[in-house]
Amino acid sequence: MATACRERSHRRSGSRRGRLGGERGSVAAELAIALPAVLLALLLGVGALHAAATQVALQDAAADAARLLGRGESASRAADVVRIVAGAEMAQHDSGDLVCVTASAHARIGRIISIPLRARSCALSGGL
Repeated sequence: MATACRERSHRRSGSRRGRLGGERGSVAAELAIALPAVLLALLLGVGALHAAATQVALQDAAADAARLLGRGESASRAADVVRIVAGAEMAQHDSGDLVCVTASAHARIGRIISIPLRARSCALSGGL
């Protein structure tokens, strides 16, 4: 009786090994393919969030610089405010009664992708 049970279990396990033998290691292969794609998507998402945060900081810096110029502060002081954002540059121009500032920077995602960012803000000149 014990011999018959052993024979049945060997037949079952042998047939199971035969069916799954061709798929052995498939989970590792699928993980090796999927893991770089997931990591790439994660890095792109983090890079996009960084670019969005840089855009918000650039807009705030442009608004502050325009207000400073509108109050009569020096252009170098306004440029210092814009330079707080890493790699940002400032351009100033007058438009009638308004003083406008355009701040620009590049957001980098890794070493390959560079996104140009630009923010513009104007303030009434001669204000207090």
